Amino acid sequence: MRVKKSGIYNTLINWRDFRQKIIAEGLVVGIFAGAIAALYRFIIKEADLFREQIYHILRSSGYAVILVWFVFLLVAAYILGMMVKKEPLVSGSGIPQVKGVLSGQMHMKWLRVIIYKFVGGIIALGAGLSLGREGPSVQLGAAAGQGVSRMLGRLKVEEKYLITCGASAGLSAAFSAPLAGAMFALEELHKNFSPLVLVPAMVASMIAGFISHQFFGQVPVFNFGRLNPLPLKYYFYVLILGIITGAFGVAFNLALVKTQEGFKKLQFVMPELKPAIPITVAGILGFILPQVLGGGNALINSLDRMKYSVGFIMILLAVKFLFTMVSYGSGVPGGIFLPLLVIGALTGNLYGSLIVNVLHLNPAYVNNFIVLAMAGYFSAIVKAPITGGILITEMTGSFVHLLALTLISITSYLTADLLKGEPVYDILLERMLAGNKSEKNIPGAGRKILMEIPVCVGSELDGKKIKDVEWDPHCLLVGINRGTSEIIPRGNTRIYPGDYLVVLADEGRAVTIRKKLLDMTEITEK
Repeated sequence: MRVKKSGIYNTLINWRDFRQKIIAEGLVVGIFAGAIAALYRFIIKEADLFREQIYHILRSSGYAVILVWFVFLLVAAYILGMMVKKEPLVSGSGIPQVKGVLSGQMHMKWLRVIIYKFVGGIIALGAGLSLGREGPSVQLGAAAGQGVSRMLGRLKVEEKYLITCGASAGLSAAFSAPLAGAMFALEELHKNFSPLVLVPAMVASMIAGFISHQFFGQVPVFNFGRLNPLPLKYYFYVLILGIITGAFGVAFNLALVKTQEGFKKLQFVMPELKPAIPITVAGILGFILPQVLGGGNALINSLDRMKYSVGFIMILLAVKFLFTMVSYGSGVPGGIFLPLLVIGALTGNLYGSLIVNVLHLNPAYVNNFIVLAMAGYFSAIVKAPITGGILITEMTGSFVHLLALTLISITSYLTADLLKGEPVYDILLERMLAGNKSEKNIPGAGRKILMEIPVCVGSELDGKKIKDVEWDPHCLLVGINRGTSEIIPRGNTRIYPGDYLVVLADEGRAVTIRKKLLDMTEITEK
């Protein structure tokens, strides 16, 4: 106990050194997390190619060989079910779990998570389930960050920053998008723009991006060739597409929840056998509509090249949507990041094709609507429009659509907001916590953590003196970061918008205290 107190004490009195040390440790985390996520991405890519070859052979084989293949798929489904049963934290995307760990509501065993998520994700995506690599990559990176923290013997104060660095690095390596990786840590995981989070996350994300480029080359994930800037006279169509993707995004989240509830109601099916449902569907689709198998990276890249008919695009959109619901609802390891981008791209392709056919729009701009719809769909579902815009820009390697991207991201976000849509990862985290109430009360008495809480304009604390604030008795305000200045709080110290409150709290009460502080520091109606 004495060592822990000494560690917290040293962190507080050497706060500037702590910030520099976190940056150095973020670099180390970036190397490990980037290497794991890049290797994961590489194996999945090879598994996709191997699966295509298998189906090519099976189409000319007899029924006996096809039967053997389905038996193999069912065995893979059982293995997935057993893995999720033994380590529930590896189910699904992994991003809600990372958010739960950072908020203190979940506990993660880093090495176990890395092994089960890595192997389980490869099996699930290799079998052709409509899941993404990015969510698992974020969780793998976060677990690597926790592993570095544990091996270096760091305090909980540092561990959560290193977990964040790992998560950023994981997303960066998954999509070769270092800026989006860093922004994701701020906008989605922490929901504030703290410099203490930004700089080490940026370092880790940059290193992971470098590793990713070494594996996959310096080319964008989505290759649409040269995109022409969309003329301003067509921005009305962008606005309409933003409303459509906003509404579809809300529908996506609702369908995801309903599908999870549907799988939960299958009481007559053993939990370890439920993955057999989507894997059997994948086996059938491999013969009749192989384009919808896997995450869908190849499908997006084919939209420009293949020039599908409107009818076929509608079939792809409907099947991909339903197959994604069934795949994710079963609870196997795999994300929704890439599949939702595919659904967005198909929506944009359908929308652009209809405008071309009905209103005689120049066909050269259909690809623009594909790119824009991906950003709109992401903004509505994840409710992170800045990350979405940066991510799509990095993944397409084109900067000609930034203004249109901003317009559709904001429009879809506001549409989803008006329809009372919630961020998908928050919804999934709440469902996990509701299904496992024991996770809410992790013992933490005696272990202290530091939290940074941003103060917003118009909040309850705006302009107040510290002595006039009714603080939670189980926390201690130990510092205020104002720009580059670090202020020692005193009773007469006044709090201003833009300040970051550095609060020391008992880990066991951190979730409750953080919620109370956020209620005080966020905008209130006066």
